[in-house]
Amino acid sequence: ARMGRTVVELFYDVISPYSWLAFEALCRYRHIWNIDLRFRPAFLGGIMQQTGNKPPAMLPKRGEYILKDMKRMAKYYQVPLRMSADAFQHIMGTSSLMAMRFITAIDMTNAQYVEPLSREFWMRFWSQYEDISQPENLLAVARQAGLSAELSQKALEMISSATVKDRLQETTAEALKYGAFGMPAVVAHYDGEPHLFFGSDRLELLGSFIGE
Repeated sequence: ARMGRTVVELFYDVISPYSWLAFEALCRYRHIWNIDLRFRPAFLGGIMQQTGNKPPAMLPKRGEYILKDMKRMAKYYQVPLRMSADAFQHIMGTSSLMAMRFITAIDMTNAQYVEPLSREFWMRFWSQYEDISQPENLLAVARQAGLSAELSQKALEMISSATVKDRLQETTAEALKYGAFGMPAVVAHYDGEPHLFFGSDRLELLGSFIGE
């Protein structure tokens, strides 16, 4: 980290729409705030399971609210996130495990692509409502994000390796250690201590906390 910069880690999963909002907002803030932003691809399914958390939309009234909330947030942050009436079925019917392993493989080999690749996964899943779980879809997303065919193929082969599986598990375990129970989980390392901020709507608080 550059001198005096606050390290801010973003633990995220591309199946989480609120993670997309936090991701884009932090990408903008890192040019204004004195922070060293680090992307930490993790697995939301593992966090939910370990903490006994339930998807918020399982409470019907909350589900109704989230549909409206996401539309407002997307407009506010100017992120092309679309919430359709079947958005929750869309999430429940998809596993992000392969996508997050793929991003992890790229993080381990060519970290400079993690940002455009993650963004492209959100675009595909939350803007175009297309699948992100099949190998051909992973490759299509990678191509869209500017990765070479060779690099994408290598990452695809790596997702079944113990190295990648272990790394994703370790990152997820780290998020849990910081107190995460869902995503996005933003951890600011300030005054020698890690501080967890949950959700995409705590960024003003984060800024104020780190003196921005």
